[in-house]
Amino acid sequence: HFEGWAAIENGVRLRFANFIYLEQGAYLDQGTYLHACPQGIRIGQNTLVMHGAVLHVYNFRNLPHAGITIGKDSLIGEYSIIRGQGGVQIGDRVYTSPFSQIIAVDHVFQDPDRPFTEQGITAKGIIIEDDVWIGSGAIIIDGVTIGKGAVVAAGAVVTENVPPHTVV
Repeated sequence: HFEGWAAIENGVRLRFANFIYLEQGAYLDQGTYLHACPQGIRIGQNTLVMHGAVLHVYNFRNLPHAGITIGKDSLIGEYSIIRGQGGVQIGDRVYTSPFSQIIAVDHVFQDPDRPFTEQGITAKGIIIEDDVWIGSGAIIIDGVTIGKGAVVAAGAVVTENVPPHTVV
């Protein structure tokens, strides 16, 4: 679905395209892959999704909050991955550097007598507020909120909430 015009380069793969919403000026670079679900993927006005990025909402478990929403004037860096099973909400003017990962799903592995594949998953969701910069190779784990204006350093693994206007 388009609201205004959007640019889609060659080599872009869209799965369940009827659940993908591109707002005015959204851009999908070559080699991006978007896999939606009924709650969908929404890419905001003038937001760029760069080469090789993967936005994936594989919701075969009927998770209630699955989906990815990205605000306006944001940039998803080259080869970044966003997994939205628990829901990912990204604000306005959020930049993810190349190879960052935002993973809103996790396996349960508390019972040592059972394989993790039989223990289920968690899907708490991730919120990234406005004006956040995520450095190259950073990983944001399920259940985390990153406050407005925060900076996540390159290579960081974020497992706890990040207060606004802080560097981690």
